[in-house]
Amino acid sequence: MNDAFQELAVLDGRFSVEAFRFLYESLEEALRLAGKEDADGIDRHLTGQEVLTGMRSMAGRMFGPMAAQVWRTWGVNESMDWGRIVFLLVDKGLLSRREEDSIEDFREGFDFDCVFVENYSVALPADLADH
Repeated sequence: MNDAFQELAVLDGRFSVEAFRFLYESLEEALRLAGKEDADGIDRHLTGQEVLTGMRSMAGRMFGPMAAQVWRTWGVNESMDWGRIVFLLVDKGLLSRREEDSIEDFREGFDFDCVFVENYSVALPADLADH
């Protein structure tokens, strides 16, 4: 899989291999958050918004308030960029899509700085949060 991500990153030139890898790895988080982790076949299909929710969650845990900056170093500057990556993976045969799926599904995403910087809150362990 990493070879395919590397090939896509080089051929496309807009996004780093890390962006492709992160998106692919965050799909499990998206499935979990959408309640589809135990589903089979077409029932596992994720919408663009569900994919973004999974990536947002995973990035917040992994990178905290630096997530927006990390994504920018990968060439990802807006939610539509994640849609572009998804459809590059679809075109390569690494992800599947439904006929009604569109890159436009990613347009109503979220502002990276607003989510990861301005509204970021540290999740404290329960025993610390009560004090």
